[in-house]
Amino acid sequence: MACLILALQKTPEIGTLDPTRRTPIVTLNQIREAQFRLQGIATRTKPIRSHIHEGDSAKDGRQLYLKPENQQPIGAFKLRGAYNKIASLSADERKRGVITYSSGNHAQGVAYSARALGVKAVIVMPNNAPAMKREATAALGAEIILVGPGSLERQLKAEELAAQHGYVIVPPYNDEKIIAGQGTMGLEILEDLPEVETILAPVGGGGMISGIATAIKLTRPSVKVIGAEPALAADAQASLRAGKIVELPAEQVSRTLADGLRTQSIGPINFQHIQKYVDDIVTVTEDEIREAVRRLAAIPETVAEPSGAVAVAAFLFHREQLPKTRLNVAVISGGNIDPQTLAQIKNQP
Repeated sequence: MACLILALQKTPEIGTLDPTRRTPIVTLNQIREAQFRLQGIATRTKPIRSHIHEGDSAKDGRQLYLKPENQQPIGAFKLRGAYNKIASLSADERKRGVITYSSGNHAQGVAYSARALGVKAVIVMPNNAPAMKREATAALGAEIILVGPGSLERQLKAEELAAQHGYVIVPPYNDEKIIAGQGTMGLEILEDLPEVETILAPVGGGGMISGIATAIKLTRPSVKVIGAEPALAADAQASLRAGKIVELPAEQVSRTLADGLRTQSIGPINFQHIQKYVDDIVTVTEDEIREAVRRLAAIPETVAEPSGAVAVAAFLFHREQLPKTRLNVAVISGGNIDPQTLAQIKNQP
């Protein structure tokens, strides 16, 4: 509870205030500004028409396009929000250096962005983060500090170090600049597929879906935005249903194969956006995640890590919980899966 109160106290006083909420809501203009900043930095990923669902026995005429964020320079969408945040800092803030807490992809996004902007980066990572993500982050020049598996544990360590050394915190999701950066995906989807009817996106801390949903609902409110998360880490769905933030125990969420979605609770700022703009959140099982990874791996351009395959798993196996729409987009949030894990998943009966 103390962490949630602290996060709310640190909420930046910018953006447009929803009169019924105390938390700022990101504006469409902020997302467009982020899109401008990201030109030449983030890859403008083009949607890929997918047929991975068409061999199933139930034919329903649905079309699926994939938003391949695995094609970003760091292999994941997190570059968008991290760069937008760090590029927005003042010269004095950049001199102080930045710190973040992440299980992997946001860590790489911060490290990549900090190096590009000449800023010192310190990353607090859980000791159960995939080795390839730790190594990739270190290779980008960031200082790595390991802590236990709990998402709140690494957040508290980052806040402690920021207080000691004056680092600027670059949160993985609970921040307006982060949300605006991730929201650029929504603008791109509308530009590339103006007839899109439903968009599915993974949910961890909530930064991606907050940004995408904001961009979509402020531009084309008729488009449905659906979140997807592992059943073992279904804090976002529980929060949406309860009308308040629900926190799950670290020992439970750490059991999901989707390491990028092992958050114990969504951010307060993200929760306000989810309540306002997201239509629903569905959950998927570990077996469904593995099968989605397996199917996506058949094409090199769509290889996904487990976290990146969650939205596709929802489309494949939870048709009855989704809007009955023809043109659908699922976001592949990342492709940073180590070869051994991929081989094991592909070879499982």
